[in-house]
Amino acid sequence: MTALGAYLADTAVLTGRHLRHLRRSPARLLLVTMTPAVMLIAIGYLFRDSITIPGVASYEDYIMAGIAAQVALAGVGPTALGVAIDLRDGLVDRYRSMPISASSVLVGRALSDMVTSAVALAAVSGLGLLLGWRPHGGPLRIAAGFAVLLAFSFVMLWVGILLGTTMRNVEAIDGTGALILVVLSFLSNAYVAVGGLPGWLRPAAEWNPVSSVITVCRVLWGNQPTGPTSGFPADHPGIVVACSLGVVLLAVVPTALRGFRRAVER
Repeated sequence: MTALGAYLADTAVLTGRHLRHLRRSPARLLLVTMTPAVMLIAIGYLFRDSITIPGVASYEDYIMAGIAAQVALAGVGPTALGVAIDLRDGLVDRYRSMPISASSVLVGRALSDMVTSAVALAAVSGLGLLLGWRPHGGPLRIAAGFAVLLAFSFVMLWVGILLGTTMRNVEAIDGTGALILVVLSFLSNAYVAVGGLPGWLRPAAEWNPVSSVITVCRVLWGNQPTGPTSGFPADHPGIVVACSLGVVLLAVVPTALRGFRRAVER
């Protein structure tokens, strides 16, 4: 077997191991799904008549892209916890005695957690359809919107892996994951238009990559508010998404690998 074949086989085995663990203990899936689902019901359904967005006929259509992006953010904490627990409980020590690449361990974790995020995204989207959300683009545009969300999820999972390899304290990771979810969700255009935020917060919300991911999904799904836009991120969200996610991934993956190797060698 070639080196690449052995690497792919190791990665597939480790991915399967995490998926089997998820089937026996589905708590991680619940963690990733519950917060976006609760926010969709609480804000998108119960308070929909109290929130008015200019150029939007249905608030459910407006909020759905933000809720879907929140699924990716909700995956950061559980992924970080999973990595930290594997390091703490000595599971990774067993891998040291095997001819397994450190990167295959982390890639296996990322791929298995991507499956979790995809299932959670499907569940939240189904709930959105039940509550009145309707995508108005064609099948290819709808699929493209979900592809953008999965790419965003993959990047955020690597952020979680980085947290797990560097922090390794369960309580600190839990708090940091919750902070990332809350801050990046509310400091964006997920629930209200950026123009409705205080003036000193608007630049941060406009350049928040989460806002651009949400805008791209709204455009692809036909849920974007009508009316003029202003600023480079609003006019060119696809460029902002591609550049920001690419930069984050290039910075986070090598750093996470170095942190993992240091943790294993201790």
